[in-house]
Amino acid sequence: MTVESNAQVLIAPEAVSITNTVPVAPIETTADRRLSPAALAELQMQARAKKPRVVITGIGAITPLGHTPEEFWRNLLAGKSGIGPVTRFDASPYKTRIAGELKEFDATKYVDAKDARRMGRATLYALAAARDAIADAGYKDTFEEDDRVGVLLGTALGGFVEAIEGHHIFLQKGPDRVSPFLASVILPNMPSFHLASRFRARGYNSTVVTACAAGTHALGEAAELVRNGHADVMLGGGTDAIISDIVFAAFGVMRAMSTRNDDPTHASRPFDKDRDGFIVGEGSAVFVLERLENALARGARIYAEILGYATNSDAYHFAAPDPQAIGATLVMKRAMQNAGVSIEQIDYINAHGTSTPLNDAGETLAVKKVFGERAYRIPISSTKSMVGHSMGAAGAFEAVACTMTLRDQKIHPTANYETPDPACDLDYVPNIARDAKVNVVLSNSFGLGGQNACLVLGKYK
Repeated sequence: MTVESNAQVLIAPEAVSITNTVPVAPIETTADRRLSPAALAELQMQARAKKPRVVITGIGAITPLGHTPEEFWRNLLAGKSGIGPVTRFDASPYKTRIAGELKEFDATKYVDAKDARRMGRATLYALAAARDAIADAGYKDTFEEDDRVGVLLGTALGGFVEAIEGHHIFLQKGPDRVSPFLASVILPNMPSFHLASRFRARGYNSTVVTACAAGTHALGEAAELVRNGHADVMLGGGTDAIISDIVFAAFGVMRAMSTRNDDPTHASRPFDKDRDGFIVGEGSAVFVLERLENALARGARIYAEILGYATNSDAYHFAAPDPQAIGATLVMKRAMQNAGVSIEQIDYINAHGTSTPLNDAGETLAVKKVFGERAYRIPISSTKSMVGHSMGAAGAFEAVACTMTLRDQKIHPTANYETPDPACDLDYVPNIARDAKVNVVLSNSFGLGGQNACLVLGKYK
């Protein structure tokens, strides 16, 4: 996510306007001067042909629109919103009092009650999603110490909320009343650790902390680990549980969140002219990724194939998007080159689409720079219009939507798109789901700190 603010102490004046009059000619880089894009793509395809293909065989999703991928997907297609009044804390003093909360989540369905008290919410969400993904893939409850099975999760804040809560206890009751498990709860790598420990995966284990790009980043890196022979199976995805007073205070003073408190289901409105900020969400989505040969040998159902991935940096500003959208443009180009696909092959784009004024205009500009006139013929939608922005889980949620689009040949709508914005003039699939022929999709994530990630998925053939 890129967050723009009306507070001029945070955002330089030149960062508050994005123009769509920039020519759509490709941006030349050092790599482009050495090799043409066509030559780079050809080299990528030659290299990829010698490496394993990576497929998705299992999905778990714990979201504001449901606790299974199927329920999540049905509600997305229906244009249903998972955003409502905050219940986790007293939000009355805050300018924003709505969020995409998980409803009726019972951690004891997934872990022992005693263990649940020793874990943060981000970990519990990830454990729930991973358990369902493993079962969905047809694996047993554990991987039995297999060192060819790894875990790579993305998160923005990990146990940050629990850290703040622990600090409150420290201040009010003294150091002896702080939980002895607090140190292990607050570390951002704990969700990845607990997945490896619970499911006995002794292979590669790491955590990606790239803010709003973390879920996409983790999935892309997990796929590359399989492709490059470091693992046969990876649990990859994202998780975050950031609905708290301190998060609302922090983003509230930046004026980055929507204040449509009286109309929560219509508050997140990506690409709409009247968008006024993002909505905080939460949850987790985890995928089972594996070598195609591995999946075929055990007769697994294959949802889709991960064709390619790229990541880069705006190197511009900690919160505002680059007005020229250079990083966003390049990351999409590089992801397609890595996947060995052309702009003509992209059938759908799942946008970062945060519902903030500058982000949505900047992403629109980047799509035009990459696709030229074809940008107007590619359907685009924002999952965040219905679940809000779950930071580290956002890209993983969107990967679920992309996978289901490939499976069902349906594109979910961008909810709440009512008033066209001249700066956002592409096909955003407004309000109603659409049947479409979709073979290749592109999913964008642009994080605070200018860290971008892009994933290319394809229909399995």
